[in-house]
Amino acid sequence: MVSISIRQLTKKFGRNTVLSGINLDIAAGELFFLLGPSGCGKTTLLRHIAGFYTPNSGQILFDDEDVTSLPVHRRGTGMMFQSYALWPHLNVAQNVAFGLEERNRPRPEIEARVAEALEQVKLEGLGDRRIQQLSGGQQQRVALARALVIRPRCLLLDEPLSNLDAKLRIEMRSEIRRICKEFGLTGIYVTHDRDEALSMADRMAIMEGGHLVQVGPPAEVYRNPATPMVAEFIGETNFIDGRVLRDTSRVGFFDVETSLGTLRGRPNSEDWRPVVGQQVILSLRPEALSFEQIFDSPNRIPGHIVNTSYLGSIVQYELAAGTENLKVCQMNPAIIRQPSDQEDRLMIAPADVVMLRK
Repeated sequence: MVSISIRQLTKKFGRNTVLSGINLDIAAGELFFLLGPSGCGKTTLLRHIAGFYTPNSGQILFDDEDVTSLPVHRRGTGMMFQSYALWPHLNVAQNVAFGLEERNRPRPEIEARVAEALEQVKLEGLGDRRIQQLSGGQQQRVALARALVIRPRCLLLDEPLSNLDAKLRIEMRSEIRRICKEFGLTGIYVTHDRDEALSMADRMAIMEGGHLVQVGPPAEVYRNPATPMVAEFIGETNFIDGRVLRDTSRVGFFDVETSLGTLRGRPNSEDWRPVVGQQVILSLRPEALSFEQIFDSPNRIPGHIVNTSYLGSIVQYELAAGTENLKVCQMNPAIIRQPSDQEDRLMIAPADVVMLRK
C-alpha cells in the first residue's frame, strides 16, 4: 500500500502537450479512476506512474520517495493491460510466475506464490491449462494474478475489461474491487466507461486535453459536475440555456429564465453565486425528470411524447417541450406512455436542476 503524489507533471510529444501541469494526490489503499474521452491523456498519465514514460518536467512520489526517474522494475507496481499481454506458449502458472522469475526468486517460493495468486483470483487448479483453453474472463483473471503475484505496492489497470462481454465486465468489476480492498492495494484504473468508474471508484478524475477538469467521489462528480463536458461524459443529461432572473427565498436556489419557462435550480458549487442576468447552462438528468407530482417544486414542463423506448427495467422517453426535446428515463413504470399529441407534464426538483457556468 502506497500513497501517490503527482506534482506539476508535464509531458510533450514533439509540439503536442499531452499532460499539462498535472497535480494529483492518491491516498494509500484508494481505488482511483482516471476517466475521459480518447486522447485526453489518461493512459499517458498512468504510464508515467508505471515508469514507461519520463516527464518533461514535474515529479511522481510514492509516499515520500521520488520515483520520477526510477525504472519500471524498481517501482513495485503491478500492471494489467487492455490486451491481457499473456504469453500463448506458456501455461497459466508459467504466465503468472513470469515476474517472479525475472526477479530470480527461488523455485519453492515461486510455486507457493503462484498458487496463492491463482487462489486469490479463483483460478486454483488451473495452473496447467494453456491460455487458449481459457475463456476471456479467465484470461483476465490470469493477467490479474500475474500483477498480484509480485505483491505490488500499487496496481495499475489500463482499460482491463474493455474486451469482455457485458456480463463478465460486471463480474470482474466487483472482483477487482474486492481484491484491491481485501489486500489493501492502492489501485489506479484507466477507463472511458462511466459505469465502471461510478460503480467501482473511491474517487475519480475527469480529464480533458491533458488537464484534470474535476476530481472527487463518484456521487459528487455526478451530482455536481464542474463543466458541461463533465456532466455529459459522466452520464446522460439535458442541457438548457438560461439567464438568471433572481435568487429565491430558499437559500442557494435561483430562478432561471429558459425556453421551457422559469426553472428553479442550484449552482454546481457552493463557492459560486450567480448574478442576476448571467447566462448559464442548466443540466437536467433524464432520471430526475418525472411525470409524477413532486411536492414543493415549482418546476413544471409541459410537452408531448414523441418517442418511447422500452428496455425492460427502464423506459426511455423523448418529450417535445417547446423548442427543446428532453430525454426522460423511468425505472419500471406502472404505465408505459406512448407517443401522442396529448399534452403531458414533467416535473423536476430544484435540487436536480444544476446550474453550470456558460
